[in-house]
Amino acid sequence: MVRVPLTPEERERGERLGCALREARGDRSIVDVAAAAEISAETLRKIETGRIPTPALFTVAALAAALDLSLDTLVAATGTPAAPAAGSVTRPRPAA
Repeated sequence: MVRVPLTPEERERGERLGCALREARGDRSIVDVAAAAEISAETLRKIETGRIPTPALFTVAALAAALDLSLDTLVAATGTPAAPAAGSVTRPRPAA
């Protein structure tokens, strides 16, 4: 399977995510936060530096929990518009 290259916007969003995580980590060590999130310190380092600009949702959720952040806070930090609430999604009607 060939992976489609990321757009510059996707790379910038990944850098903003990394910056937000790094700021939230504060004085805590990469090793401590990575252990709390049950990921490797190298993975966290790569996310924080933007080398993994699109980490898995479960990884981001684990980091958010380890850093006592909400996912909404991280979404806002990346400048990504939030998705509509589940009940507010309109679905197209089938053709008659």
